[in-house]
Parts: sequence; C-alpha cells; structure tokens
Amino acid sequence: MAVEIPNGTSRHFPLLAALYAVTGLTSVGYEVLWARMMSLQFGVSVFAVVLTVAVFMIGLGAGSLWTASRTVRIKRPLLWLGVLEGAIACYALLLPTLLQLSSGQIEHAAARLSLDEWYGLTAAGSGLLLLLPALAMGAGFPLVLSATGESTRRLARIYGLNTLGAACGALLPLWLLPVLGWSGAVRTVATVGLAAAAALLWLSFRHLRAAPETSPGVRPPWRALLAYGGIGAASLALEIAWTRLYGMIMLRTEYVLALILAAFLAGIGIGSLLAPREHKKGWFIALPIAAGAFTVLSLWLLPPFSAWIERTSFHSLFSAMALQGALLMLMTLPVTLALGAWLPLLNARLNGGGMWLYGANSVGAALGAVFTGLVLIPCIGSAGAIVAAGMALLVLGLLWSRAPAAWLAVPVLAAAAWPVATLPPVSALLPQIQAGSRNLYVYEDAISITHVVEQADGQRLLLTDLQKMDASTELTAVFVQANQARLPLLLQGAPHKVLFLGLGTGISLAGSLPFPDLNRTAVELSQGAINAAGTWFAPANHDATRHARVIRDDARRFLAATNEKYDVIVGDLFHPDLAGVSALLSLQEFQRARARLTDNGLFVQWLAINQFDPGSLGVILRTFRRAFPDAQIFLDGMHLALVGPRGKFAGAAGLAATLQRLSPAQRDAATAGEGDWTWLGRYWGPIPDSAGPVQDEWRPVIEFRLPRARYAGAVDVASTLRVLLRVRPDIETAATLLGVPPADGESFGRAYGATELMVRSWVADLEGSSMDADRLLRLAYQGNPQDRWVSYALADSMMGALAFARQQGVSEQEFLQRILRLNPRHVGALRALWHLQLERHDAGAAATRARLLAISPLDREARQGGEIGVP
Repeated sequence: MAVEIPNGTSRHFPLLAALYAVTGLTSVGYEVLWARMMSLQFGVSVFAVVLTVAVFMIGLGAGSLWTASRTVRIKRPLLWLGVLEGAIACYALLLPTLLQLSSGQIEHAAARLSLDEWYGLTAAGSGLLLLLPALAMGAGFPLVLSATGESTRRLARIYGLNTLGAACGALLPLWLLPVLGWSGAVRTVATVGLAAAAALLWLSFRHLRAAPETSPGVRPPWRALLAYGGIGAASLALEIAWTRLYGMIMLRTEYVLALILAAFLAGIGIGSLLAPREHKKGWFIALPIAAGAFTVLSLWLLPPFSAWIERTSFHSLFSAMALQGALLMLMTLPVTLALGAWLPLLNARLNGGGMWLYGANSVGAALGAVFTGLVLIPCIGSAGAIVAAGMALLVLGLLWSRAPAAWLAVPVLAAAAWPVATLPPVSALLPQIQAGSRNLYVYEDAISITHVVEQADGQRLLLTDLQKMDASTELTAVFVQANQARLPLLLQGAPHKVLFLGLGTGISLAGSLPFPDLNRTAVELSQGAINAAGTWFAPANHDATRHARVIRDDARRFLAATNEKYDVIVGDLFHPDLAGVSALLSLQEFQRARARLTDNGLFVQWLAINQFDPGSLGVILRTFRRAFPDAQIFLDGMHLALVGPRGKFAGAAGLAATLQRLSPAQRDAATAGEGDWTWLGRYWGPIPDSAGPVQDEWRPVIEFRLPRARYAGAVDVASTLRVLLRVRPDIETAATLLGVPPADGESFGRAYGATELMVRSWVADLEGSSMDADRLLRLAYQGNPQDRWVSYALADSMMGALAFARQQGVSEQEFLQRILRLNPRHVGALRALWHLQLERHDAGAAATRARLLAISPLDREARQGGEIGVP
C-alpha cells in the first residue's frame, strides 16, 4: 500500500511547511473577516467578536483532538488536508452570498427577541456558521504532523511557520477590505486557500512511495492536557485584555486591532521556531516565570507607553503603526515567545503527543475567550484579567518544573501584580491632556471602559475607552450637546416621539426638555454611560434621564428590531474611525433609521468637522443623500447636522409650526434664547449630488481612510470649512429652498450672512490671520447679535485683549462688564469679575458667584467659595 512517508529528512518538507504557513494565513484571514461579519449581522458588540473567536478556537481544538485519535487510520494525510482546505475555501466563497441573503431574516428575528435572546441568537449563529469550517481547520495540524512525523524539530517548524502565516493573515484584511469590500476580501482569501489546497493535493499524488505506517504520538496524560488547556485559556485572556487596554491607548482603529493580533501571533511563531530541541529542566522553570513576570510588567509599562503615544507626533499612519507596533512587540515579546516555545518543549518532554496538546490548548483558548469576555472583564476589569492570566501562566507552567524553590515566584509575582491589578487613573494614562484630573467613576464591562473624570476646574468629562474628545460639562460643550436635540425638534414641525441613538452624558436629551408632551427614548449600549448620565452628569443634564425611557441596546439592532415610528431620530456624535463604529454611518444604517420615521419624520445625524478630511466627509454626505434624497445640511459651531426627512423637507414652515405650539417661555428655552432666524441662518443647503464611493456595511471605506488621513495631516478643519463654504448657496437661493416668506427675507438674510461671516472668521483664525478673523467676527455680531457662537467667539477675543486694556488704563471691571453685556454666559469673564470684586470686598461678589454657579454648577472654585474667601 502506498502511503506518504513521515520522514523528517524528506526533501519536500520545506514546500509542505510553506503551504501550511499559507493555511495559517488563510485561517486567520477568515477569522478576522468572519468576526467583522458577525458584527455586521448582530450589531457592533464585543460579544460578537468574543463568540466568533470562541467558536473558531473550539472548532480548532475539537477538530485537532478528533483527528489526533484517528491518525493511525488515515493513510493519505496530505490528501485529506488538501480536500479539507479546498472545502473551507469553497464554503468561504459561498458565505458572503448566504449572509447577504439572510440579512432580512436576521433583522426580522431581531424584532421578536429581547437583548439577551438576541445574544443567544448571536451565539447560535456563530456556531452554525463558523463551527464546521473551524473543525476542518483544526484537523489540519494532526494531518500535517502525520505526513511529516511528530519529531519536536519538525513540529516546532510547522507550528511556528503556520503561526507566522497567521500573523500575516491578521494584517491582510487591512489591505483587502478598503479595496475589495467584505465579500471581495473573503473571496480573495478563499482563492489563496484554493491555490494552497491544489498544491497540497498535487504534493499528495506526486510524491509517494511505499513505507511502513507510522504511529501517531501517544496521547499525553490528562493532567498535562488540562494544564496546557489552562495555558491556552490564559493566553486568550491575555490577548483579549491586551487588545482592550493597548488598543484603547493606541486609538482602537481597525489598523490597531490587527496590529496587536499580528504582534501576538508573530511572537508565538518566533517562539516556536526558536524553541530548544531538548527539554532541559531549566526551561520549565524559566518559561512560566518569564511569561508571568513580563505579563505583569506589561501593566507597569502601560502608563509610560500611553504617555509616549500622547506626546509623540507621527507623520503617517505607517510610521505610527510601525513605531507603536515595534514598541508593543518588545513589551509583549517575552510572553509570546514563551507561549510559542511551550508546545515543542512539551512535545519533546512527553515523547510526542503534540497534536493532542495543540487540541487541548485550542479548546482551553475557546473557554478562556468566553470566560474573559463575559466574566473576568466585567468582574475584575481588563487589568485584573491580565494579572489573572499572568498568574495562571506561572502556576500552570510550574507544574512541569519539579523544582520546589521555583514556587517562590508565585508570591513574589502576586506582590508585584497587586499595585497594577486595577486600571491606572486617566491622569496617568494621559498626563498632558488630563493633567490635574481625577477619576470619579469607572465602569468596565465587555462593551467598553467608561470613565467619568473631574478636571482641574471641576468640570466633568465622559470618556469611553479613553477617547479624548467625548462629552464634557464645559459650558460650550453643554450648548453643543443640547443643540443636537434642539435643531431636529425645531425643524420637524410637530414632534411627539423622539429617539436618541446614543445617550452619552444625557445633555443632548436635556435639550429636548423645553418641548412639551414629548415621548423620549434613548438607546445606549454602554451601561457605564447610562449609569453616569443618571448620576454624575445629572447636574448638567437636569435629570433628563428621568424624563425618558432609556434602553440598553445596540443602535443597529434596535432600529432593526423595533416596530415603533418616531417623528425625530437623533444620531449622536461618535468617533467614526474606531473599529466597528463606522457601520453607524453606513447606507444600511441610514436606511434603517428612515424606515423607523413617521411620514413627516426627520432623522438628523451629527458629525464633528474636526474628525473628517474633505474626502471622507464627501463619502458620508453621498451615503446620507442615497438614503435621504431630500437631505439638507445645517452647521452648528464645528458640527454638521445631516438632516434627512422621510418625505419633503419642511424648511421654514416646519420651524414656524413648532414654535407656534410653544409658549413664549418655552420658545425662548427651545431656541436657547437665539430666536428662530438664528437657527434657520445655520442652513447650509441641500447635500449636493456627487460621484464617488459610499460607506457600505459590505464595502467599508471610512474606517480605513480616516486613520490614514489623520496621521497624514489631511484632517484639517480650515480646509474642510473652505470646501463647505464653496457649496453653500447664496442668500436668495437659500431663502427659496427654505421657503422663507418674503416679509421675513431681511431677518433671515442677516442671520444667514452672520453664520457665513463667523465661519470665514474661523478659517482666517485657523490660517493665522487674526486681524481678518476679528474684523469678520465683529461684522457677524452686527448682523446677528443673538447668535451664541458669534457672541462666544467675540467674548473670547475680548478676554484675550484684557491685559492690553489694562495697559491702556481702561477700567478692568468696566471692560469685564462690557464682555458680559455681549455674552452674559461667559464663564471666564464672570470668574475674573468675581475675583476682582473679592479683592475689592465688593458686596456684589456673592451675586456674581451665584451667577457663575447657575451657569456652571460644577465649577470647582465657585463651589468652594474661591481662594480669597466669600464676603
């Protein structure tokens, strides 16, 4: 009988090892793409990712163990390996079509399930879709060892090269996805898989000769399998927690997540290739101690690594990823080298059984992924999970040491780990941006890490996964957030039901409070944000959460699941380049929002101008217009409102209808004292038609384009504003588009012109033309003194001239009063006036302090009564 020779000296081993490295590339390429697919199908949730990884690993482990027990009966292992790889590739080729066809059924199922039931469907879907190909992948390791022999040297090379191929597979989607889209990327990886399968089949049929059958390695003792399975669980716990923490400080884009996974796998592959051929006793002492010690050291190095990233300027995405990735790999390499060396050393020590160990390790990794995502991180946090993983690697590894003295490392490591078992304060991770701040509240679960930070001036900041631009209680930020509700509710005409996609601090929700008889719903996935909005931000949001139904859910799933219709839907601000988040700006998401609107309903998606380059902004505008053909643009400060009516845009008539329903006091509160024409003056015209790509769930653009643009310096606010100025219609055209009555043309024109002058002033200031900026700003104020953005900017400019006014002999108190007449809500001027009154023992100091607290209730100095004392 002809069988393949398991001959370690076979001249075809290099080719076989290279082909198996390619299967590693395709396997992890599938895993990364399928994880993204699960997020598309089941919402942007870490549960989808954890379950995908868990199913993938359990399939690898079960497939390896099942095949290892049957290798003695398999006479043509390379033939079976080629067949399985070909079958996996064929399945992958069909999967995109199957998923796109099933999207409608999945969204229909969402309407009938609770969130917990939805997560159950996610788990079942992961198992149904991914388990079978993962089992086939897992069978590959025993099959290739059957063909090559289970010598430690061959096993180390096979395992190491396969894992290095997997590291390349983690990076491959970064190039494929933005060029080919999700379906094209999967098909490209599958084509590579088919080529590898064909080569394996050719090798199987071409290079055979008679040889005695080989016996597979004897199954190791259960104690060894359980211990190595525990090491697999600790390894996946470490990978997930490292990805959470280091991805957080490196800004968790698609590029960063792929880079961390690639660094982890590359270290394991190198460790296997460098593993010594002989299992000396010292290695089983050194490996667990090194793995445990450097795991804990990675937590000690987290704050300086974060501080280095914060203060370092990177000139391109490549330089940022190369430098950050190199440093990250240096920090984690001792651990991953140890993880890679363990399998060959154990195979040598146990006289074979490597395929069994591989299977046990993979099954343990699957259990570790689930336990870490659903238990460890919610209970003890990511830092605690890393400590637990490090301790597990040490203890389990020392089971093979047979050196009692080595166990002294356990209490030593525990003592070293104790100070870093909790996440460092934000001021340590961001020592420049958050200098002088202190943590008020930290909540971590499998979704995100939520921080509430009190800054040096007493204002509070909500940070999600340490992002540096989330919502604040600073007065201007409060105005911005409240306006996110004001604008759409003013424009709709007769709002009765409003849906907020995102809660944040709850201040946006507070902007809806002046509107009577309003049914409010807010959807927020982060439980930490929900808790913070109801407690730590209650003084700034006026307890708005008590006036709303707050639902914990993924926005995508909620829109697919609910049958309710809303007059207004508000899409919150978020960071569009973060992994998975850009799906909220996709064509499909906008279409879901449109489907949930009443006939006269309005969807408004807010965008921060400073987060986009002109090209990326164009992608989102085209995408929004595709879903809402009559889409319009408004500009509020440095934020764009994409206004999507389900039917025809009501324009000035809609705003007039809304205001007619309100009392004078409600009208003043609803417009923030700015009047109706100020809001219409922020109109920027219809979204223009243009050619180019759109953001599609199945063909993403933004999450790959924006990181490159940001590091290349293309995210330039002045350039983006200039582009917007070029497309803004003239006053007469705008009045026609809005349906402004001719009798109100002058009022509208003054407000409309003031907005443009203000924007041109900002552009001049950003480009260094301060004199032009000041001139334009004063013209804008003359045109519309009610516009808060104009009065804020002009008051800031005057505060900057306070020192010069003193030198000219102008009364400081009178100058401050002049600023406050211009902008009664200017915190800096109020504080300066209060200090001046305290120094002069002016009886008006108490009233000024009361004004300051009314405007800024969290101001630390005002709450404490001031450094000089209160009369």
